[in-house]
Amino acid sequence: MIRTANALWTGTGRDGKGQISTQSGVLDGSPYGFNTRFENEKGTNPEELIAAAHAGCFTMALAFALQAAGFTATELKTDCAITLDKEGSGFKVSKSALTLTATVPGIEKEKFGEIAAGAKAGCPISKLLNAEISLDWTLA
Repeated sequence: MIRTANALWTGTGRDGKGQISTQSGVLDGSPYGFNTRFENEKGTNPEELIAAAHAGCFTMALAFALQAAGFTATELKTDCAITLDKEGSGFKVSKSALTLTATVPGIEKEKFGEIAAGAKAGCPISKLLNAEISLDWTLA
């Protein structure tokens, strides 16, 4: 399976503007630039997209892992915070912090913790990231 996206950039790094589009069309010319990445202007940025990808990937991996163990979640809600740190003359994504609230009928806390840890380690986006990955979870 191959999924695609593209970025178009015009101008300089600081004053230029970009657009990001995805194969599915969910993003279609979505604006990004210095002001959306390092300030709070409307638009997206690479770190926000990584956070969305990691939250979505982990949550889906957890749903599959719970199903394989005989459980069905009523709800899995994952927030992801990506940390972008200065590194030398550039920047590095250094951390991805997953925060999960889960409602899974009939599961014991210890078993859920094992399954969640496995999903965190096995999710394809976790495997992609060269960053510290943490998971805090609450079982409702």
